Amino acid sequence: MTTAHGEVRTPVFMPVGTQGTVKAMTPDWLKEAGAGIILGNTYHLYLRPGHELIREHGGLHRFMHWDRPILTDSGGFQIFSLGPLRRITEEGVHFQSHIDGSRHFLSPERAIEIQEALGSDIMMCFDDCTPYPAERAYVEKSMALTHRWARRCRDAKKSPDQALFGIVQGGVHRDLRQASVEALTAIGFDGYAVGGLSVGEPKDLMMETVEATVPLLPAGQARYLMGVGTPEDLVEGVRHGIDLFDCVMPTRCARNGLLFTNHGKVVIKNARYRNDQAPLDEACDCYTCRNFSRAYLRHLFIAREILALMLNTIHNVRFYLALMERIRTAIAGGVFEDFRRTFGERRHDEDAGPVPEGRMDETMKTEEEDES
Repeated sequence: MTTAHGEVRTPVFMPVGTQGTVKAMTPDWLKEAGAGIILGNTYHLYLRPGHELIREHGGLHRFMHWDRPILTDSGGFQIFSLGPLRRITEEGVHFQSHIDGSRHFLSPERAIEIQEALGSDIMMCFDDCTPYPAERAYVEKSMALTHRWARRCRDAKKSPDQALFGIVQGGVHRDLRQASVEALTAIGFDGYAVGGLSVGEPKDLMMETVEATVPLLPAGQARYLMGVGTPEDLVEGVRHGIDLFDCVMPTRCARNGLLFTNHGKVVIKNARYRNDQAPLDEACDCYTCRNFSRAYLRHLFIAREILALMLNTIHNVRFYLALMERIRTAIAGGVFEDFRRTFGERRHDEDAGPVPEGRMDETMKTEEEDES
């Protein structure tokens, strides 16, 4: 993809910088890890510090000292997460801030206005994120509202240098997903996202929906699977034709001591690593793996040192980005299916316990929940 702030090689994973920062990472560390594009969020940056302040500081790129591309989510998922604190109408959404309880209103036009003030390279349409499970009648109504809002977003867009992506909804119903693709492509967007997934549905149903939806999207335009996911999800998503991914999983898991490696996940607090002199992942070239042992990483995490969060995050982000580099190389060499097969065969978790499932937001939980 070509953007105002440079080219992006796809398929690509976008580290999540919800509030103008990828947690526990500096912009230089992100570049060293191989990040070509990151994600910011309209809802959070609107509430704090405010999009007008960011505009006055030259836009989000300058404000956060990031000169590579940025995609901004519209805030639809965050407002969906507010539950009883929000009320959806035809005009938009009335909601209370999760920070201080103040009341706000966000419409499709307002979402575009905020994203244009932020100056992101790719803006997302404001959509109604459909929950799971939901009655078919509700899914249809929600999807139709997303389509009407999408047209209003398209009409409100003024900036010629910012791309705008439509978001396909329709729950897990194949015919509704097809109807959504047809409605959005009739409006016309620069790219298309598959939304409304990783919200509680079974993993196999999520991938079945992706498999049914992606072939319907226009060839030659970016396809973005929102809020997904595990390393295995990325590999399977690419298999089905997805170009862009984002998820807080690598950063949030890092802060909670769950680390991804080429052989599976490692829960670094476990006693088995107390005297382990090996690097976290011998095949990883990140700063953490080049310089520190598992024993040291465990010590930092048990001692609740800030450096633990930083070193863990450096590794997890690099692991995800290196995985995408290997995927791109495999595609270019015509051996992706071989890569996909061997990737699954060589991964075995060193530590028991599931990786968190479902789409997560980086800031909507309390510190106590984040520590658990």
